[in-house]
Parts: sequence; structure tokens; C-alpha cells
Amino acid sequence: MSTHAAGHHAESGQRTLAISRHWGWLAGGFAVAFSVPYLFADVLDINRDVFYGIYALAVVALFALWSHSTGYDLRAAVRRHWLLALVLGLTTAAALTFMVLRTEDATARPHGIDLVGALAWRGIVYGVTDGLLLSVFPILVVFAALAGTRLRHGLTGTIVVGAAALAASLAMTAMYHAGYSDFRSEKIRKPLAGDVVWGVPTLLTLNPIGAPIAHAGLHASAVLHSYETDTFLPPHN
Repeated sequence: MSTHAAGHHAESGQRTLAISRHWGWLAGGFAVAFSVPYLFADVLDINRDVFYGIYALAVVALFALWSHSTGYDLRAAVRRHWLLALVLGLTTAAALTFMVLRTEDATARPHGIDLVGALAWRGIVYGVTDGLLLSVFPILVVFAALAGTRLRHGLTGTIVVGAAALAASLAMTAMYHAGYSDFRSEKIRKPLAGDVVWGVPTLLTLNPIGAPIAHAGLHASAVLHSYETDTFLPPHN
């Protein structure tokens, strides 16, 4: 075997290994998405705000381990089309807020410092965490896994990869909400429909800030308008 052929074979093997790592981490993401709400909300029935903290730590750990294991540069991703991602995130957040106001009933909500705390923790922190796991993680992983393939060459291939990334995001959203007993029903259709909307900023830019901004806007509007409904801010035990 020539030196050139041997080098090509080694490079191909490394590429295959890198791709398999990304798919493995995607499978791990599905496991985290289902097991965290199922274990801590359904089985242990812990306090909702404590659950949000555990959930946030699990998602941050997932991102850190995936990035370290695969060499994915999250800092470079944040700089990628950042202004467009910011604008799309804010625009989508406004659209989702309008949707909440038009489709959900107004309920009682906290006041004063309690409202500020609920907006910060249940609106922003939980919303950003949801956006990271349900949209950013599967989208970035799918694009990273297929980065070195022929699919990434040309518009048609990019559309195919984008469709695969959206499918992975929908699957992640389904797995996560299936972890809650009340979403193991037809009610799961609402977050699946929402995922198509809040994932757009990251899907179009591959920047991880877009979807979390959109999702935080959704959760913040839920805190302000629909705090006690059984659609947003699970668990609803």
C-alpha cells in the first residue's frame, strides 16, 4: 500500500470515528431528554424550581462533554452569523409571545419580587435550557456529523441535512415531553408544533444563541400570561 493510500485510509477512518461520536452523543442527548423529567418529575416528584436547576446542569454537562469529546468549537459557533441569529431569535420570540397571548387563557401570576424571580428562573433560565436541548443540540450535532460528507456540498444536500436536523430536533422534543406523564397524550402535539418555530433561528444560522432566545421569550410570556396553565412550565404534577 502506498504512503498516499495509507494516509487516505487513515483519514477516512478518523472521519468515520468522528461521525460515529456525534451520533453517539445524539443518542445520549435523547437519553438525557427523557430520563431527567421522567426520573425527577414523574418518579421523584421534586420541587419544580429544583428540577429546573438539575435540568439546566444536565444540559450544560451534555454540551460540555460533547464539545470536548468531538472537538466541536462552541465559541466559533456563537460567533457564526451572530447578528442574524440574534435578530431571528428576537423576532421568533415576539412571534411566540403573540401566539401565547392569542391562544392561551390568562391566569393568576406572582407579583413583585416573586414575579421577577419567576421571570428570571422559569422564564429565562428554563427557557434557555429548553432551547439548548430541544433545538440547538440536535441541530448542531446533525450538521457536525454530516460536515464531511457529500451532502454538505450544494444547496440540495444542505436542505437534506437541514431536514434531518429538524427531524432530530422534533424527536428530541418528543422524547423530552414524553418524560412528563401529562404529555404522554395528544397534548404533545403543541410542543412539537412549537419546535418547528423556535428552532428556526439556529437551523438557519447554525448559531447556538438563536433558539434559546426564542424559547426564553416563549417561557417569559407564559410566566406573565399563562402561569398556571398545563401547557407551559412543566412539570404539572
